[in-house]
Amino acid sequence: MTLSIRSGSRRRGPGLRVATAVVIALIAGSCAALLASPAGADEWPSRPIRFIVPFPAGGSTDIAARLVANKLSQSLGQQVFIENKTGGAGNIGFEAAAKSAPDGYTVLIGPDSLASAPHVFKLAIDPLKDLSAVIQLSRQPIALAVHPSLGVDSVADLITLAKKQPGMTYATSGVGSQQHIVAEWFAQIAGIRLEHVPYRGGGQAINDLIAGHVKIGSLGSSPVIPHARAGTLKILAQSTAQRSPSLPDVPTYTEAGIPLVLDQWVGVFVPAGTPPAVVARLNAEIAKALAEPEVRDGLMQSAQEPVGGSEAALTKLLHDDFERYRTLVKEINIKPQ
Repeated sequence: MTLSIRSGSRRRGPGLRVATAVVIALIAGSCAALLASPAGADEWPSRPIRFIVPFPAGGSTDIAARLVANKLSQSLGQQVFIENKTGGAGNIGFEAAAKSAPDGYTVLIGPDSLASAPHVFKLAIDPLKDLSAVIQLSRQPIALAVHPSLGVDSVADLITLAKKQPGMTYATSGVGSQQHIVAEWFAQIAGIRLEHVPYRGGGQAINDLIAGHVKIGSLGSSPVIPHARAGTLKILAQSTAQRSPSLPDVPTYTEAGIPLVLDQWVGVFVPAGTPPAVVARLNAEIAKALAEPEVRDGLMQSAQEPVGGSEAALTKLLHDDFERYRTLVKEINIKPQ
């Protein structure tokens, strides 16, 4: 049987009406599927994924990134590689990530200086608008460490010496970092004057601290702990509210008579506009990685406590710290150097 359709005909048989209805339904279904699933989300990842780390290898952020990247390379079936994009106290890496295509193939492993940097520097991006949170990787204390040749064994000893020798230098991983903020906060409370020597990352700062070129360090605990265990550095205090499980014998600043508390954290972010399905997949896969004993043990060995959680939880943390540092940076008078 042949169905003939003439242009302008007012009569349509039942077969034509059914066929037309089917076509309309298929078109509507296809449109709905496109709206519900962002383009490319089902196929992601189909190529290697770049993790931007805004500091050199060897620091807390880099250690966390590499532990997670190794697991994701296995679970996603695509290589996850690290790019240490350093400089500008981390801001070069922040900006490179935020300006990348929002397709799930560029991921920022960002420390909490994302929340403080905008109050210290003029950035080309707005972290609250140009980046989307994925998941928190870890939190850890900031360690106050000294070279053994300084001859001090406690925070009280260091304060006494600093009052006799004002302007002693201390190392951090960069201007405007939480390490910088904690050191200046400590100095303000203690009534002493210290001179800041910023580095491009914790690994480089540690090298000069061990060599004795600078005698004091305010650094993430990850690169400090191995050298403290080896006896080449002493840790006098840690910045968290309670002692880290990795530093059970080191007093907090508060225990040492300096009422300050500040966590250093590492989070995962993607450029704003990245498909929600990709963000959700990243969150789920990284959460699985953080539950793996190999990753948890690796983080704990570097004094980083695994966290995890939702995108919303990291978004709230970033926003809360952004407002906290707005006040703190002004009160302590943190400025670019």
